[in-house]
Amino acid sequence: MPKGIYRLPKIANEPVLSYAPGTQERKALQLKLAELNKGGLDLPMIIGGKEVRTNNLIDIRPPHNHKNVLGHYHQGDKSHVEMAIDAALSAKPAWEAMNWESRAAIFLKAADLIAGPYRAEFNAVTMIGQSKNAFQSEIDAVCELVDFYRYNVKNMYDMYAMQPSSSAGVWNRTVWRPLEGFVFALTPFNFTAIAANLGAAPALMGNTVVWKPSKTAAYSASLIMRVLKEAGLPDGVINLVYVGGREAADVIFNHRDFAGLHFTGSTGVFNGMWKTIAGNMEKYKSYPRIVGETGGKDYVFADHTANPKQVATALTRGSFEYQGQKCSAASRAYIPSNIWEDVKKYLGEDIAKIKTGPVDDFTNFVNAVIDEDSFDKLSKVIDDVKTSSDAEIIFGGTYDKSEGYFIHPTVILAKKADFYTMKEELFGPILTIYIYEPEKMDETMEILDKTTDYALTGAIFSSDRYNIEHMTTALMHTAGNFYINDKPTGAVVDQQPFGGGRGSGTNDKAGSIFNLLRWVSPQTIKETFVTPTDYMYPNFLED
Repeated sequence: MPKGIYRLPKIANEPVLSYAPGTQERKALQLKLAELNKGGLDLPMIIGGKEVRTNNLIDIRPPHNHKNVLGHYHQGDKSHVEMAIDAALSAKPAWEAMNWESRAAIFLKAADLIAGPYRAEFNAVTMIGQSKNAFQSEIDAVCELVDFYRYNVKNMYDMYAMQPSSSAGVWNRTVWRPLEGFVFALTPFNFTAIAANLGAAPALMGNTVVWKPSKTAAYSASLIMRVLKEAGLPDGVINLVYVGGREAADVIFNHRDFAGLHFTGSTGVFNGMWKTIAGNMEKYKSYPRIVGETGGKDYVFADHTANPKQVATALTRGSFEYQGQKCSAASRAYIPSNIWEDVKKYLGEDIAKIKTGPVDDFTNFVNAVIDEDSFDKLSKVIDDVKTSSDAEIIFGGTYDKSEGYFIHPTVILAKKADFYTMKEELFGPILTIYIYEPEKMDETMEILDKTTDYALTGAIFSSDRYNIEHMTTALMHTAGNFYINDKPTGAVVDQQPFGGGRGSGTNDKAGSIFNLLRWVSPQTIKETFVTPTDYMYPNFLED
């Protein structure tokens, strides 16, 4: 075939559509929602490119309307995990031998399909299956996902161009080989983009993948596979299995060809998998790559010069968008006493105007939490606080699961900086605020630093540049994504590569070249043009 050094198409972030009243995108999305809400879903696993069905059917119900059964997906078992591994290993030789530009073209085409003819469907499926409103779905299931696929290609291109220098008579080259074996992608419910990227990033680099999505995101996972197939992804490169976590782990982590884990989820699950992998090291052909983005207890910290209205807006958006179910959601805040009354006033005004309800009503800012387990956990927290002497609920505190799993935006005022809702990840629309005296800013930042083991996102607010610099330095290790005078959510691919350290993960920054480097095993090649024929070096000669 023709050879060349190819230029990529222009790569840029996908524009976010507004879905304002009267826009074409709003009309198209409303029509698609009405169509898909009729149900009739029958979602098989996809193994080796084939649809695999079982007799174990699991209902698919929208979290905001859990009485509505949209259909079912086919739950698998260990045998299906084994099938998926076999399919991945069978597909690997041809896939890793494929020219890089052909692999790139598949994901660039998938990006254009998602941004174009599938845009309304990606949003509707994410809204229905994961209870996201139109804007939250647009920035996730379309824009971030499209950005992942396009910028992964650009980052691969830049990586392949990273080549060593060569001395006279020698040509040195680096071959960016895929890993030996298969990669396991274990993905969350809260971001369709993350779920689609955790398998795609290793695949782009020539790896083949076994993918287990969250059980509450089976609907969007099925759509992702459909679009990747239309884009030309060969059979067996990514294999979708709907199985329990234990069943998957028992097979995958005991397999000799297990080469890597790409994970987003809870810190506890990640820690458990890491221990299992470490205990099985003698079974593996090579050291598996372990990449994970895990929990967070993300913060907003304001100083005495901060603008109260800006702080309140950041808290409203950062805490309650997508029901606080973002890894980056603001769930604790430290506010100085001199601005607290104004912050409280503006925050209360915002919350009073927030509407909670199903996604079909575009005026609802807050929708349902993902499932009944999450609802029960969060409602119990609210009930506990209502009887506590160490904290009080100042806004919200109501919930209802009669129709959907609705937790209304709730703000807790903690009387102690170590109150448990200031420390534990809740993953819901619950914000806890601690009030500190302005002269104790340094002491309070130290408390913030030591309160949790997480270090994912954080935001500071100040109008004093000296304070901004001081706070940025003092809080250096508390967040992998750090925001100055902005909410701690909304990272954009290629602008704010996302990931955190400490108990929040390996900080490999999804969507960046740093992440793709984890899915390759570089080989250095040295070619000598005039090969020596005398073993002696000049220093051994006699005077």
